[in-house]
Amino acid sequence: MTIPGADLVIFKLMLTYIKAQAASILGSLADFGMAILLKEVFHRNYILANIIGNICGNMVQFILSRNWAFHAKNKDTSQQMLKYVLFWAGNILLQAAGLYFFKNYTTLNFIQFKTITSLIVGLTYNYFVQKKFVFA
Repeated sequence: MTIPGADLVIFKLMLTYIKAQAASILGSLADFGMAILLKEVFHRNYILANIIGNICGNMVQFILSRNWAFHAKNKDTSQQMLKYVLFWAGNILLQAAGLYFFKNYTTLNFIQFKTITSLIVGLTYNYFVQKKFVFA
């Protein structure tokens, strides 16, 4: 037995998820690009490079998520930004903890441990907090 309209609802949820992941990937590209530039080219501290990269990446992700993935551009921008800053603070803490762990307890290089940390945080925290809290 199928529920009328269930396929459409599932399709819309999957499309939103795919768009959110695409926004996340583009934000991650901005994040990684800036972090790698600062760490590898300008020889800045890996935590500072990560934070600045995160700022750039999250700006990209917020704009794409708000306007494209979650279609929330008609809602109050200032409230969304406040919620996003709270979400982002959690993201930064989780990223910093992951980076610290991988830097101090593995032999992985910066790009490897940043990638692993980003994947873990992205798959377990980012989508759900954005969907249920920031852009709800």
